[in-house]
Amino acid sequence: MPLPHLCFHLAFISSGLGLAFHRTHLVSALLCLESMMLSMYIALSIWPIENQAASFTLIPMLMLSFSACEAGAGLAILVASTRTHGSDHLHNLNLLQC
Repeated sequence: MPLPHLCFHLAFISSGLGLAFHRTHLVSALLCLESMMLSMYIALSIWPIENQAASFTLIPMLMLSFSACEAGAGLAILVASTRTHGSDHLHNLNLLQC
């Protein structure tokens, strides 16, 4: 496996491990999700260049727009939970109660 591919895989896996182990605050979970999306974006941006596939050049932009929507929704949930519960601890949140 080439070194850039290994770096992208390790960045994605370490972000996933951070998401799995640092589950106390919503901000840390959102940062781990954003770093996962960033590593996927960089990997998908380099992939069409390596394979000279011009038809796949729009996929990174589509994924980047979905990532921006995910970040906006996550920050809206963060603001709403901070206003209602007073903190961003994930153990205070229960998705079954509104």
